Parts: sequence; C-alpha cells; structure tokens
Amino acid sequence: MKKVSIGFSPCPNDTFIFDALINKRIPSGEYHFEPVLADVEQLNRLAMKSKLDVTKISFGAYARASENYMILDSGAALGKGVGPVLVAKRNISKSELAKSVVAIPGLNTTANLLLSVLFPEIKNKKEAVFSEIEGMVVNGEADAGLLIHEGRFTFAKKNLLQLYDLGELWETVSNFPLPLGCIAANRRFSTKEQIEISGLIRQSIEFAYAHPEAGNKYIKEHAQEMDDSVIASHIKLYVNEFSINLGPEGKAAIMFLLNKGVETGLLPSSVQPIFNSDSI
Repeated sequence: MKKVSIGFSPCPNDTFIFDALINKRIPSGEYHFEPVLADVEQLNRLAMKSKLDVTKISFGAYARASENYMILDSGAALGKGVGPVLVAKRNISKSELAKSVVAIPGLNTTANLLLSVLFPEIKNKKEAVFSEIEGMVVNGEADAGLLIHEGRFTFAKKNLLQLYDLGELWETVSNFPLPLGCIAANRRFSTKEQIEISGLIRQSIEFAYAHPEAGNKYIKEHAQEMDDSVIASHIKLYVNEFSINLGPEGKAAIMFLLNKGVETGLLPSSVQPIFNSDSI
C-alpha cells in the first residue's frame, strides 16, 4: 500500500471532488490517501516547500513550486464566471483604490496574481484567511476586499458592493476560461503513478456527480457557509468539465496565465513539462 498525502481546501468544491476518494466510496487500488485540509494559501506554502505528495495549489503559486510538482489532468478549478470579486462598503473609484487598504486571501493566490495584473496600482495589501475578508471590510479593517470561494455568494447579504469581477475582466483580456487552482503531484512520482492518481481523482468526481447526496455530510463538516443553496452554487460554479479533464482549452488557458505572470514580472518561468499527460 502506497501512502499518499493529499492536500486540499475545506471548501465545498474540493470536498465534493475528494469525498469519494478519501472516504473510500471508490476503490483506490494500491494507494492510501491521507488528507491534509488547509486554507489554499497554507497549501501554496506547503507546496513551495515540497511538503505534500499531491496537493491543491493556486496557479499564482504553481510557478514557484513547478520544480517539484506537475499538474494533473483532473481536479482543477477553471472556468468562466468563476473569478474573485473586489468588494467594498461603498463605491470606490480606481484612483482611490491606489490609496486603499485591500484585503487579499494570500500573496501567492491566483486572486492576488489577477489583482496585480489588472490593478498594478494597488500596493497596500493586507493578507488574511479568505473567510475573514468580508468581516474585515464590514468592520473597517480594510477599505476593500478580494473575495474567493463562498464569499462570492454571500457579500451582498452583508451590504457590501461589488466593485469589479476580476474573472470578467480577465476573460476580456485573454478570451480563455480563468484558471484558479489545480491538483499537482510531486515529480518524484513516476508518470504512471501520476496518471493513476489523476484517474482516481476523476473517478471520485464522477462518483460525486452520480451520487450527489453521498458526500453531503463530509462537505458540510468543512464548509464555512452552511446554507444548502450557497454550497450547491459553489460546487456548480467551481466543479465542471475542466475539473474532470483539463483538455486542450484548459491547458492553453493555464499557459496563457502563467506566461502573463512571467511577462509582467510577477511569476518566474515554470519548470517544463508542467502537465503530467505531456510527459508520456
């Protein structure tokens, strides 16, 4: 039995994807997966230290961890209409934003990479766990906040205004779906092992789609927001055909984002190849 540490976030999209695999609803062959649930920025930092065998990682952090990890075909968060949103208590002009304190969910997140590309004038950033950002804006600890995950669905209830949808802005720049995060396997795994693990993740997603009630308890145990409609919307938005298989369009979108990061000086060049299926 091969023990494999696997990191992912407690957000509904990730627990939906991994429930069947972690809770042995599907056979995992010779692999025994040991879950490490953590905030995405914590996972990014662990990946940059090569601490986990398989992990969720922001594309904003992948370039800094590419020496040790390759992107698997299954498990990614990628799509249209999935981007982070910049919110505030009042309408703030773009010129005001340059002087504002903006709460972000981590320097290495894709959300911050997008903010840096689209709003380079914003320099005064305050890092926080993603689930705390709404409260920081409401309480005046930050003038604006960059929301990901459940925050996209709940900010209006807290009387916050959307200033910009960074995903929409990105789509106009790139004409690609927005890559948010991927599942990556340590390069010490053989190509065969990486493909097998990717295949198991795909099976886990397919089981979740075929048995949508099976993972409810596991998902709710870890969700920040307990409202059933919010959880369902979250999963529907972030788990899609690209999660099952990146395909050519998904890979092209990822390369465009990583190359833009290099062009703007925000990311180092990634160690090649980056996709496990390209190493066959």
